[in-house]
Amino acid sequence: MSRIGKNPVSIAQGVDVSIKDNVVTVKGKLGELSQTISEGITVKIEDGAVVCNRATESKDHKAQHGLMRSLINNMIEGVSKGWTKELELVGVGYRASNQGQKLDLALGYSHNIVLELAPEVKVETVSEKGKNPIVKLTSFDKQLVGQVAAKIRGFRRPEPYKGKGVKFVGEVLRRKAGKSA
Repeated sequence: MSRIGKNPVSIAQGVDVSIKDNVVTVKGKLGELSQTISEGITVKIEDGAVVCNRATESKDHKAQHGLMRSLINNMIEGVSKGWTKELELVGVGYRASNQGQKLDLALGYSHNIVLELAPEVKVETVSEKGKNPIVKLTSFDKQLVGQVAAKIRGFRRPEPYKGKGVKFVGEVLRRKAGKSA
């Protein structure tokens, strides 16, 4: 039995979960999300919790079992609490600013990178003197906020010698020693 899939997902206060035609819809104070259920997986609401079961013991159904449970859990947690990703810009002259949903990044290229974000993602930039600029992304959709954070990080990945680039807050970089004379 899948260790993740067999655990029921408790429904938080103020969250409404409905299942109709192989689609799970979760509504909460922050927004509404829906997910199509994979074939071979059944989802039921029992005693204030969402329970996932699989049809067979095949390898594919075992994998989908844990995946569906995790996706439903992320949706419930997202519409009740929300998800946040923080990115840190490490490097001389690296700056970030935002105006509404437009994020303006100066990452050492000849031009600034202007990124138009989806309306579901809230962006905030923090620039303090003597500290690296931080970009905070907040949304109720975990997949979307992770995808946007990965896209921003992809503009200038951290390099292993000096550690310059865009990295997640708390990310530990594997550093290399430079040339020894």
